Amino acid sequence: MLMNRLRLLGSVTALVVATACGGGAQPGGAAPTDRETLRPEEWGTRNFYSAAEAVAALRPLWLNKRGPDGEVQVYIDDVHVGAVEMLRSVRITSVAYIKHLDGIQASARYGLNHDQGAILITTRGAQR
Repeated sequence: MLMNRLRLLGSVTALVVATACGGGAQPGGAAPTDRETLRPEEWGTRNFYSAAEAVAALRPLWLNKRGPDGEVQVYIDDVHVGAVEMLRSVRITSVAYIKHLDGIQASARYGLNHDQGAILITTRGAQR
């Protein structure tokens, strides 16, 4: 009787561990969502015209200010183009992916005045 309970406990424990470490699969077999990267699979069939619309709908926290000073900076193919209003000028059909860097990562990569973070856009042409 004790052995049966121990086996049951071991089986339940193994099931819980396997479920917790399952790799983040989502219903329907979709790939797990990366909170710091937006890819075409996510905006898919939605009718976004610009990168600004996609970011506002799918990752709105990227646009939030985290303090009184500065703006989120935008880079297209690693070239600084300005603040977040520049996202409106980027057609979503030309985007390979969009990545977010928090203030610490952006400051380490690009220097001062990146306390609010950065949004990096890689276009389809630059990806080749």
